[in-house]
Amino acid sequence: MTSPLLEIKNATKIYGGGFLKTSPVTVALQDFNLTIGSKPATITTIAGESGSGKTTLANLVLGFVTLTSGQILYKGTDVSQMDRSQLMEYRREVQAVFQDPYAVYNPFYRVKHIFDMVISNFKMASSKSEARELIEQALNVVGMRGEEVLEKYPHQLSGGQRQRMMVARAYLLKPRLIVADEPVSMVDASLRAMILDIMLRLRDEQNISFLYITHDLSTAYQIGDRIYLLYQGATAERGDTMEVIENPKHPYVQLLVDSIPVPDPKVRWGSDTVATSVDDEQMRVNVNSGCRFYPRCPARMDRCLQSMPPLYQVGPREHEASCFLYSDLPVSTADDARQVAAD
Repeated sequence: MTSPLLEIKNATKIYGGGFLKTSPVTVALQDFNLTIGSKPATITTIAGESGSGKTTLANLVLGFVTLTSGQILYKGTDVSQMDRSQLMEYRREVQAVFQDPYAVYNPFYRVKHIFDMVISNFKMASSKSEARELIEQALNVVGMRGEEVLEKYPHQLSGGQRQRMMVARAYLLKPRLIVADEPVSMVDASLRAMILDIMLRLRDEQNISFLYITHDLSTAYQIGDRIYLLYQGATAERGDTMEVIENPKHPYVQLLVDSIPVPDPKVRWGSDTVATSVDDEQMRVNVNSGCRFYPRCPARMDRCLQSMPPLYQVGPREHEASCFLYSDLPVSTADDARQVAAD
């Protein structure tokens, strides 16, 4: 049986505490589980508001920060246990596209420098002509030509051009997975559509999977195969993207979807939430502090403060929601351990 391309098991990241455990802690990500198969390639969306743990997850997958507990497996191998050659392969096959196209370039170098570094570090070409051919192929994928952009400095390119070049740089290595952290949030609508279309083509034509980090449910709905909705570091709901967005079950996700305005002045935008004296940030100081959404939830119950609810099977196509409203339904098999704790 083929191992999944990427498997995340009970990933938890806690910041703070210090050597003497005296400073405040923040649970940035708690008991997160995710599986991306080898074939076919997919676009898996991680969505949620600011501070929900999306970028922490991206940084964990890319190896910029380490887990407090849990595992990240790539092709069945624990990333934290990889030797030098395995890590080099992992870094080649798992690439990143970041949010800010203005901050990822060194202004003192021409933009071809980002491609030259990749080719040099991974020894991809034996001659300058071979290297130039590889770069041109990568640029063609994103609708650009080397003669128009490679000799320019970053400030001479538009934000959309810079972002497309970052996609081309990632594609140059022929990765298996691209972690795209808010790749279209800082470009205009026309370029946003172009970059999303490039992602779809890379998925369908090149078998490249994406871990797409976003706060924008509309783009998630457009291109995502599966979606994970995070709230305060915990998974609120997950499943097939269309199923989750069209039929949300978790109170937070329902409010999130309801907050999307519709082009009809007769339809009321948004709905009222419930405020309490409990600060929702206080719910992140301990992994056992209960449901993160309790302070804002219109359906909260006393048991929500006692433990984090497991993910219940609330619909077809592995549609699951972490809410005690569905405690009479089966628990996700990936969350059986949490169910034992909740009971």
